[in-house]
Amino acid sequence: MKMSKKSRIVLAVVLVSVTALNVTFRLVSGGSRFANGVEEIPAAPMFSVRTEDAEIRTLQAYLEVNANIVSANQVAVMPAAGGRLDSMAVGLGSTVNSGAVIAHVDPSVPGMIFSLSPVQAPVSGMVVTNPVPVGSTVGPGTVLMTIAVGGQIQIEALIPEREVGQLRTGLNAVIRLEAFQGETFAATVTQVSPVVDPVSRTRTVVMQFDENDPRISPGMFARVRLNTRTFEDVISVPQQALVERRGVTVVYALRDDADGTSTVEMREVVPGVGIGGEVEIRSGLEPGEAVVVQGQQFLADGVPVRVLGRGI
Repeated sequence: MKMSKKSRIVLAVVLVSVTALNVTFRLVSGGSRFANGVEEIPAAPMFSVRTEDAEIRTLQAYLEVNANIVSANQVAVMPAAGGRLDSMAVGLGSTVNSGAVIAHVDPSVPGMIFSLSPVQAPVSGMVVTNPVPVGSTVGPGTVLMTIAVGGQIQIEALIPEREVGQLRTGLNAVIRLEAFQGETFAATVTQVSPVVDPVSRTRTVVMQFDENDPRISPGMFARVRLNTRTFEDVISVPQQALVERRGVTVVYALRDDADGTSTVEMREVVPGVGIGGEVEIRSGLEPGEAVVVQGQQFLADGVPVRVLGRGI
């Protein structure tokens, strides 16, 4: 029986469709293939990763804040009378003697003229703050300037209220000064203000340098690293090793199998404190175990991996 041209076209389309479906089924199902009559099992995909070892470390928690270098003994200078600041005889860095006249205040008011009221230095020392500009209106409570007495200096920093629970005297600090790039100076907390400022919501912390350095003077800007809590001998891994899977924290631990291949084991862990890119592992890992720190987003429990190296 002869087949019409239309029937031949329909049959060809059906054959092509069946072949395509068969190929698709094999690709989706991961089915085997045959070569020369022998069944070939597709190899499992292998992922390239980098690892780091879980290690026993000491993690140091710290705060970083800005601070100022100030004189340890300072006296505020205030006028006895209110009015207009008529003159100022000293400037920042000037040395003054106790009793010397350093400014004049004009207490005159419209319709009444009074003699100038002198302002005397209450102590001998150095002016360490910029004096109030001439022409300003001042009162008996106005601080015209601050005089430092003696050469002892200290560091003052304002700590945010949310961090005050970590503060106490005796804490160690590392000081960096803009004036001396690349150098660090050791200091110790000597005073912690008992109250929180209601406006700035901060508490003042005072630190003393462990060693005197004649190059450091009041008015310098400082950057302070204040060491707060120390966590000694904890198992830790890089932060990048931790992955969230179905609401739990896991790592992928490297496992060397008997056949010489490497696979990963998905391991649930309990993380602790995280400091400086390192995270404490309270349970789930032992020291020396290697964990994946790069490439773990593609992994699953038991998959084979190729270790390219350590670190990121």
